[in-house]
Amino acid sequence: MQAIRVPRIGPGRPRILPSHAIGDKGYSSRAIRTWLRERGIARTIPERADQIRNRLRRGRRGGRPPVFDKAVYKRRNVVERCFNRLKQWRGIATRYDKTAQSFQAAVTLATLLMWA
Repeated sequence: MQAIRVPRIGPGRPRILPSHAIGDKGYSSRAIRTWLRERGIARTIPERADQIRNRLRRGRRGGRPPVFDKAVYKRRNVVERCFNRLKQWRGIATRYDKTAQSFQAAVTLATLLMWA
C-alpha cells in the first residue's frame, strides 16, 4: 500500500494518495482498512465471511460492519475485465520483458490493439 502513487493529470504537484480504493476480499484486513482511514481514503472492500462471523460472535464488542457500497464495487468489474483481456497476451501474462520500460511498451501496444 505504501508504493501507491497517483499521477495528476495537468499542472500541479503529483498526487500521492488516491481519493477512493476499491478492493476484493483479499484487502479486507483491519490493518489495511485502518491505513486507508488514517489517510482519508474512501474504501469499498467487502468483508470476508470469517470476519463477519467473528464480528457477530463478539456481539456489541465486535463493532459495526464496514460501509460497503455495491454500486461502487460493481465498477471494479471493468478493471478486472481489462486485466483478463491483457492476460491473453502471453508476453504480458508471463512478463517476459526484462525492463519496466519494455514491459510498459508491451502493455501500451496491447491496449492500443485491443482498443482499435
